[in-house]
Amino acid sequence: MLSPADREFLTRVRDAAFANPFGHEREQLDRALARAPKTATRAESIDRLLVLVRERLRDLRTAERRRLSDADRTLVEQAVLFDVFHRYAPAFDGLIQDQLARGNRPAPVPFGAEALRAIAAAGVDEAECRRTFAIFYQLRRAFYFIDHTLPGDSASMRQLRERLWTNVFTCDMQLYARSLWQRMEDFSTFLLGETGTGKGTAAAAIGRSGWIPYEERSATFAESFVGSFLSINLSQFPEALIESELFGHKKGAFTGAVEAHEGAFARCSSHGSIFLDEIGEVAVPVQIKLLRVLQERVFSPVGGHETSRFAGRVIAATNRPLAELRAGGSFRDDFYYRLCSDVIEVPPLRRRLREDETELDVLLGFILRRILGEAPAETRALVRAAVHTSLGPDYAWPGNVRELEQCVRRVLLTGRYDGDAPVEARGAGGDEILLVAAGAATARGLVARYCRALHARYGTYEEVARRTGLDRRTVKAHVTETSDG
Repeated sequence: MLSPADREFLTRVRDAAFANPFGHEREQLDRALARAPKTATRAESIDRLLVLVRERLRDLRTAERRRLSDADRTLVEQAVLFDVFHRYAPAFDGLIQDQLARGNRPAPVPFGAEALRAIAAAGVDEAECRRTFAIFYQLRRAFYFIDHTLPGDSASMRQLRERLWTNVFTCDMQLYARSLWQRMEDFSTFLLGETGTGKGTAAAAIGRSGWIPYEERSATFAESFVGSFLSINLSQFPEALIESELFGHKKGAFTGAVEAHEGAFARCSSHGSIFLDEIGEVAVPVQIKLLRVLQERVFSPVGGHETSRFAGRVIAATNRPLAELRAGGSFRDDFYYRLCSDVIEVPPLRRRLREDETELDVLLGFILRRILGEAPAETRALVRAAVHTSLGPDYAWPGNVRELEQCVRRVLLTGRYDGDAPVEARGAGGDEILLVAAGAATARGLVARYCRALHARYGTYEEVARRTGLDRRTVKAHVTETSDG
């Protein structure tokens, strides 16, 4: 039997291995197990912990492990796998970079055979070795994309990263490893948030983190995670063409269909995900057809009767106020309930800045590295100073992170960024200001002008209603009336 001290230590290592790496519990476990100071980084805590794990495992020779009880042997095997995963983490990171460069062609895995032998040494049988290796790759991809593409230290961003990890692996990693790894297509995801917050980035982090089997014969994974994630912005297609883009069409299905077209659902693999952006723009007839895909996992091309199976995962997003869409009947409740296995809000930039005053500097550094590579310190200081001087601390960032990216580019080009002026200050020739100064404006007229300006910018009554606090019918009346009142 394991000694009580060994059993307690290995039990806590197991708990750490299955904890959400973006959660507070994992951080506490790593630091306590490694006896690391509070100032230690996550990487430093894990390095110290791995030294202790390897010391314990050296004291338990393979012959002795076979004589352990089933429960104790499982603890030892999990500790070995914990060590193996972290031993090959740098190799997995290199593989991720290689795969990003290669695109849709699966990248070779030069360390595959060696890693499989290391997993087998933990007592895992041959078939389980390949599945475990594939889960290791999935774990590293999920961590890489969630950690590297969604920076920020604010509370809402830490929560977002934690939620995204749970979305990929569920709240019970052990249950996922036993059975749910092959059933995640049953769990759709709905991302909510304003324009420019990063919903597409969050969707890509989920979509590129699905389980992909390892093929030992070719020494590659079965497909590229780059090609397994498909994104389609539904707002960019006319209503008449959305069905064709989603489901494909047969030759001659409609005027102009001179050849057959394969839709997004047909192109998405069984290990992939499809991201339906701007789902709030989709008309009810298309929602009904999408509902069939979600319920029955089958679809038919336009102009055809044969059915094809869809085995991938669905991620959807909208920047429109969902409650109002549902209340107005433009977004079906049954469609929503098929999409909402998990509903995740991507926070607006102004909330992130309220929560953590360093968030803006973190994002500026991230954007500059993406644009320039390793930006010189003086360049970073120049951009920071220009943003802080031009906008001040209370700027609302209506375009969110997307606006901030363009702000950085404009500062690099022109040396300054004056912000996106409030819509109410953009009257043609300052008409509103003149009317107010002359005492010739009515409250109703000003509200109507404001609603029309917002509608011209955002395009929907629902968004205007959300921003003004008015109900949708009142907004529509203001936008469509011809008199300023």
